[in-house]
Amino acid sequence: MVERMALGSVIVDLAAERGGNCELTRPSQVVVEHGVTVIGHINLASALPYHASQMYARNLTAFLTHVFKSDRPEMDLTDEITRETLVTRGGEIVHPRVREFFAMPPLATKQPASA
Repeated sequence: MVERMALGSVIVDLAAERGGNCELTRPSQVVVEHGVTVIGHINLASALPYHASQMYARNLTAFLTHVFKSDRPEMDLTDEITRETLVTRGGEIVHPRVREFFAMPPLATKQPASA
């Protein structure tokens, strides 16, 4: 698989301490194979700056506040943030890129009623 990746690609294997998700992952090592760098750091989260966690929490809070304007989520699909982050609705995968990933046909779009 790695040999098909573009030269200079980087894989950060978050499961390195459990053997990894990439066959080339070596725990606690950085390996370069076929021009692809495979990073196998263990416990990567502990190496991230404290402020990264704060920033992530702030972004997540802002997103949830945006979607939950009351005690229930408001799915305003005219809003770009809501529309682009919605993956499923009513048990159906609705995000175009996720559907494409799973080789599903595009959803039929509703045609406006003729006048």
